[in-house]
Amino acid sequence: MARGGSHTWLILSLLTWCFLLHPAVTQDSRTGGSWQLLLNSTGAVAMHMALTHLNTVIMFDQVSAGPSALRMLGCHDDRNLSCWVHSVEYDVAGNTIRPLAIDADPWCSSGALLSDGVLLQTGGFRSGSRKINYFTPCSDGRCVWVLSAAPLSNERWYATDAVLPEKDCVFVVGGIRAFTYEFVPKSSPGEAAFELPFLRQTYNKDEKGDNLYPFVHLSSDGNLFIFANRDSILFDYKINKVIKAFPTMPDEGPRSYPSTASSVMLPLDHCDGFRKVEILVCGGAAAGAYGAAKHGNFLPGMKSCGRLVITDDATNWEMEDMPGPRIMSDVILLPTGDVLLINGATHGCAGWGMAKYPSFSPYLYNPNAPGGERFTVLNPSSVARMYHSTAILLADGRVLVGGSNPYKEYTYNVTYPTELRLETFTPHYMEEFFDHKRPSNISIERGGNSSVGSGIKYGEEFGVLFQIGKRAKQLEFVAYAPPFNTHSQSMSQRMLKLECRRAEIIGGGGGGRHDGGHAVRAVLVAPPSAVAAPSGYYLLTVVNGGIPSRSEWLRFVHEDEAPANAA
Repeated sequence: MARGGSHTWLILSLLTWCFLLHPAVTQDSRTGGSWQLLLNSTGAVAMHMALTHLNTVIMFDQVSAGPSALRMLGCHDDRNLSCWVHSVEYDVAGNTIRPLAIDADPWCSSGALLSDGVLLQTGGFRSGSRKINYFTPCSDGRCVWVLSAAPLSNERWYATDAVLPEKDCVFVVGGIRAFTYEFVPKSSPGEAAFELPFLRQTYNKDEKGDNLYPFVHLSSDGNLFIFANRDSILFDYKINKVIKAFPTMPDEGPRSYPSTASSVMLPLDHCDGFRKVEILVCGGAAAGAYGAAKHGNFLPGMKSCGRLVITDDATNWEMEDMPGPRIMSDVILLPTGDVLLINGATHGCAGWGMAKYPSFSPYLYNPNAPGGERFTVLNPSSVARMYHSTAILLADGRVLVGGSNPYKEYTYNVTYPTELRLETFTPHYMEEFFDHKRPSNISIERGGNSSVGSGIKYGEEFGVLFQIGKRAKQLEFVAYAPPFNTHSQSMSQRMLKLECRRAEIIGGGGGGRHDGGHAVRAVLVAPPSAVAAPSGYYLLTVVNGGIPSRSEWLRFVHEDEAPANAA
């Protein structure tokens, strides 16, 4: 075919995709991914983990764990807990860690990433239970945790944070003996916490609550889906009102801490105006597992998953089974739209020494496959990731995995020791074999510039430049809000499939693996509002027939937000 004909074919293919209402999703699951050890020690257990827009990862542990594996520089008093490192900054590109000092004790706390990329940490244990810390990412290695002068209204331990559509407003809910919610920051200095009777109704005092770390997802109508134990509601936080109570999730076992299932909101799609919201909840401990584990009896966890379309007028849980039981698994949305379940155990529940038998093999869940064909068992790790383990998606497509400490202190000569090793799981589609199909050299432009420092406003068009091979398949453009991860919770994790208005060839492939391919400029449309996508930094990924690019950062902003440095 003549070169002009080839260009015509690609333009038609790109335009066809841009106006295709329901593009097919293909996924080659013939291989199970690969594992790589990055560091033998992070110094401190990665009980909490968050990716920043500078491609650094902030990790922190409980201060009350006592001596960690790393001392603060120049401090030699072993009895002084502040001498030991309990938080680190991990540089992805350099594969290095930098110790950080953190005030009070953030053990089993919660967090969120704000619109300017600042990491918010709320609550914790004893001295930390009402504390608020902020971490502003930097590129010069000088940034530190900063303690806020404004405390939380209630003590929060095992609470959940959710980013709201209002700029830099975070909803903080629950915790041990905290049947309330509050906002950070407060609308006024005297604003107190608000009662949430739903938390009392779902509390099981015989099983250490079974409603801690409630699942919270921002729905497309601006209300919050809140799940605790086995029940869930749609809650209008603006007027303190339950809008709707959903059916109780089937199966007898609870799903919230310490029973610790996993929950995720499936990707939102521009095809329906980002309106349809579907929640997935998987696994959890058997009924009575906490009491049984205290007496050395580790009950098999649940292998059931439930899906609930919360935007339907009449809705019920659609149930299905995983290949095996899972508790304490982290759940990650992948750029393909699939869901990764990773880490955790198969028997017992969350807590110190309360579980047995690690879940070494991740599960891949394809929401679009027929029932009974949605799960694939992936290649196993050799590292047990039990209680207090974490996992997050990186911009390069790998999944960063760390943590695990089912003991009060750092303990090593036991079956499931304190785990300081840091590793990655690489999904099969990121392997070199697929590089000839992978979109590359992704850059984002706005107003004729390649910089997105000033942000992209809601509903605004913006350009995406990338290289693609001769035969582009069905392309998708995916925006992903990285979560704050702890205790099998990926707080405020969100994925959106964006609209492509048009696409055009702007040059040759430039050599390399796309030699003979094309440089393409696609024009995308930002989500319509902060309800669809709360303001902040997102990872943009171009997916070609199920093969994702490496992601680039962009920022969605409110109309009145001032420019900020994206670098």
